[in-house]
Amino acid sequence: MNRKTLVLPALAGLLAPLLAACGASKEETGGSPIVVGTTDEFVVSKDYPAPFDPALAYEVGSWNVLRNTLQTLMALPRSGGEPVPEAATRCGFTDRRNESYRCTLRSGMKFANGHALTADDVKFSIDRSLKIKDPAGPSSLLSDIDTVEAPSQNEIVFHLKRPDATFPHKLATPAAAIVDSQVYDIGRLRHGFAVDGSGPYSLKTEVKNGRVVKAVFTKNPHYEGGVRLKNPKVEMRRLPSAEAMEEALKKGEIDVMGRSMSPEQIGRLERTDAKDIELVQMPGQEIRYLAFDTDDSTAGEKAVRQAVAQVVDRQALVRDVYQRTADPLYSIIPASVGSHVNSFFNKYGEPDVTAARKTLNAANISLPVRLNLTYTTDHYGSATAKEFKTLQAQLNRSGLFDVSIKGVPWKTFRPEQSKRAYAIYGMGWFPDFSDADNFIAPFFAKDNFLNTPYNNQTIRTQLIPQTRQKAQRSGAYKGFQRAQDIVAEDVPVLPLWQGKQYIAAREDITGVEWSLNSSHVLQLWELGRSAGD
Repeated sequence: MNRKTLVLPALAGLLAPLLAACGASKEETGGSPIVVGTTDEFVVSKDYPAPFDPALAYEVGSWNVLRNTLQTLMALPRSGGEPVPEAATRCGFTDRRNESYRCTLRSGMKFANGHALTADDVKFSIDRSLKIKDPAGPSSLLSDIDTVEAPSQNEIVFHLKRPDATFPHKLATPAAAIVDSQVYDIGRLRHGFAVDGSGPYSLKTEVKNGRVVKAVFTKNPHYEGGVRLKNPKVEMRRLPSAEAMEEALKKGEIDVMGRSMSPEQIGRLERTDAKDIELVQMPGQEIRYLAFDTDDSTAGEKAVRQAVAQVVDRQALVRDVYQRTADPLYSIIPASVGSHVNSFFNKYGEPDVTAARKTLNAANISLPVRLNLTYTTDHYGSATAKEFKTLQAQLNRSGLFDVSIKGVPWKTFRPEQSKRAYAIYGMGWFPDFSDADNFIAPFFAKDNFLNTPYNNQTIRTQLIPQTRQKAQRSGAYKGFQRAQDIVAEDVPVLPLWQGKQYIAAREDITGVEWSLNSSHVLQLWELGRSAGD
């Protein structure tokens, strides 16, 4: 087994020319497509009718599709860092308060279907997302926009309600993706799996029983942007399990093994001596956490949430369930992001059943406390069920809790979660962009994606607006520190662990180490096939 560990972004930019020179790739040969395996399931349902509509899509699987097919004004550069123009030639704030943001579009742009792309389409796309404002969608990322102007065919101006130094990052997410105003409806979601965009690839899906079984990404001849494609076509093939995906990789039926790999597979691939498969490890900012309905009669008791925080053993969780492919997390902001503070460890320390009992007794909570924990069975990988059985055992072993657990398919779990159907539930977060704001605002702002009843006015009306005013993000540290300490005190969410990124590929596939960005989104254009194969 060959294994690579990706260098940190600061070094990656320096090493990019060297890595690119390590092996030429067949870029425009027109040969067989690169086949990427995935366990992500894309299903049309009554509650989730438009998995690839940027006004609704807000999970990493769908964003893998949208980032490769739709364009945004800004984009993250190859090696990370601050966003750079993509559909635009230049963008920037035009005032000192960071409340007015202007972009100039590239000239002569077209959608993959041949329709012209103008500033009117950009305005339409943003206005549309804000108008639809689906509770399960990403419109909260755009909630600071007051009005959008298109003074000319290639100029777009955003007027913000309040200063927001993170706005360029938000324009780099699929929440701000540009769609064809001649095809999409301003007030309705586009049902099904069709996508009409101007990104690097066009999309064709093969659907059976309302599920995508294959998605074919073909080079968009009209694409104008900063991405350089290393291949003309990629096929994303849905497989029923991580084990089936691994078997397909070993047989050469797929070239790349993506989401989701189990800890056992990662360990197995690390230990095997197969020379034709390469495992790549990259830094990650994925987090996993428990969320609480603070209006629930039991989970709404602060003492109950604090006692859970005092009992849960993160070290055992990442050791026994995730086999060290993850690290314990003691804040909602991961350790690899600026302004991180170990607020939960600072408040609760190591797991302490005695302290948890005192917390419950002081609040006159009857023991044992009956809790129901719900998790999704098919969205975050096969280890999730074992993770919740471990959490159940830890809590029950304390003698303080009587915990039951229930697994629910994602197509049911996500809509029900957004309706507050679960008292305590497990969720994961793949950041929209690498800034501490994106681990605070999506959870605790007014239009948060969890639709949580938790409302801390200090975070919501003071700390979020104050930290967004800081153009130099290090200046926001104190505000983010205070927000993390408040979360540790109130425990509306309980951070569990921070993950690493892994991807496995056949040895003839190039660019694997660049294929995942800091938001865990698959950049298909980076994949190539080495010359001579």
